[in-house]
Amino acid sequence: MNTIFDFYEAKDQEPLAERMRPEVLEDFIGQEEIIGKDSSLRQMIEKDSIPSMILWGPPGVGKTTLAKIIAKTTKADFRQLSAVASGVKEIKEIVEIAKCNKLEGGKTILFVDEIHRFNKAQQDAFLPYVEKGDIILIGATTENPSFEVNAALLSRCKVYCLKSLSKEAIIKILNRSIQNDQKLKKDKVEISEDCLEMIADISCGDARSALNTLEISTNIAKKVNGKTKITKETIEQALSQKVFLYDKNGEEHYNLISALHKSMRNSDPDAALYYLARMLEAGENPLYIARRLIRFASEDIGIANPNALIQATAAYQAAHYLGMPECNVNLAQAVVYLSVSAKSNSLYQAYEEVKKDALATLDEKVPLDLRNAVTSLDSQMGYGKNYQYAHDFENKITGLQCLPEKLKNKKYYNPSMQGKEKDVKNRLIEIEKIKKELRKK
Repeated sequence: MNTIFDFYEAKDQEPLAERMRPEVLEDFIGQEEIIGKDSSLRQMIEKDSIPSMILWGPPGVGKTTLAKIIAKTTKADFRQLSAVASGVKEIKEIVEIAKCNKLEGGKTILFVDEIHRFNKAQQDAFLPYVEKGDIILIGATTENPSFEVNAALLSRCKVYCLKSLSKEAIIKILNRSIQNDQKLKKDKVEISEDCLEMIADISCGDARSALNTLEISTNIAKKVNGKTKITKETIEQALSQKVFLYDKNGEEHYNLISALHKSMRNSDPDAALYYLARMLEAGENPLYIARRLIRFASEDIGIANPNALIQATAAYQAAHYLGMPECNVNLAQAVVYLSVSAKSNSLYQAYEEVKKDALATLDEKVPLDLRNAVTSLDSQMGYGKNYQYAHDFENKITGLQCLPEKLKNKKYYNPSMQGKEKDVKNRLIEIEKIKKELRKK
C-alpha cells in the first residue's frame, strides 16, 4: 500500500478550508493586534504560560485555528468539544484524561466551540478543573461573553476579541491557497485580481466562507488550455445567486446608504426596502446599516416617536446575534417601521444650534447655584447657595436659571407638532408658564 499516496488522497477529500488551516503562528494571517510579535498573547505562547481564555469573534476569523496552533506550539494535548453536541458527561470524560496527563507532567487544552450554547450548569462544570489547573480552557464564541458566559467562569478566563478579517487578509489567504494547496496546484487555477477581490468582498471577513467559494468555483470552472479559469460568472454560479461588485469604500456605497436614509425620511418604505436589499445582497456589513438606522431614529424621528430608537437598537442587536442572511428580515422590520413613523428633526436642529454656542463659550463658568459645595471653601465661595431642589416644589419645577448668564433664556429645542412631540411641545409651554410665575415671586 502506498501510504504517502493515500495520505495526499485523503487530504484532497477534506474541504479546502481544512486543508489550508495554518499550523504555526507564522502562517496565521490577520489578528495582528492579538498575536503580533509584541502582543502579550504571543509572548505567553512562546513562553508556554497560557491562561484559560475566551476567543470572541465572528465566524471564520481563526478562533479554532488559533486554539490548535497554541496547543501544538506549547506541546499540549488538544481536546475539542462542541457545545451543540456535548454535555457534562463529555466534559468529565476529557477531564479524567487531562488529570492523567497532568500526573505525567503534561497539560491539556480543552477547546470548546460555541461555548455560549452551554447552559449555566454546563459552564459551571468547568470551574473546579480550571481552578486546579487540570485543563487549560479555550472557549470560542460569536456572542459577547459578558452576556453569554457565566461571570464565575469569565473571571477565570482572559478574553481576546478577534475581528473580521480585512479584505487584504482574505486575498492573501486565497493567494496562499492557490499557490500551496496540492489540489488547486494540480487544477492549475487561474483567477484575476478582480475576482479575488470579489470573493473577498462577499465573504465579509470570513476566511472559511472565502475558501469555500474558491473551492466550489474551482470545481465548476471550465478548463481553458489546461488551466482552470475562474471568472465572475463562475463565482456567481458557485454562490447560486447574482453577486454585485460592491466597493464598500467607494462612491456607490455612500450613494446607497444616502438613498436608504432619504427614502425613510420621505416615508417611502418600498424604496427604503429596495436600497436595503441592494446593500445586503451585495455584501454590505449588516451592522453598518444597523448603526445608520440608530442614527436615523434620533436625527429624523426623535421624540416624535421615542420607540423608533428602541426598534433601531433592537435591530442592531438582532443583526449582531444572527448575522447574514438571517438578520435581513430584522433590518427590514426596522426600515419599514422608521419609514412609516412620524418624523421630526427637532433634536438634530437643537444639537447643531447648541453646538455652536458650546464651542463659542468653552470658557464660560457653570453658574454658582448649580455647583456642588464639596469643601468648606466651596461653601464660602457660594457654591450651591441659592440652589432650589425641584422635588421640594409643587410641580417639581423651580424658577432656577440653569444656563450661563451669557446664554440666559436661549431656546435650542423647539419641538414640532408631529406624533408624540406635540405633547412635548405642550408640556414645555406649561413648564415655561410655571417658571415665569415662580420667578415673579
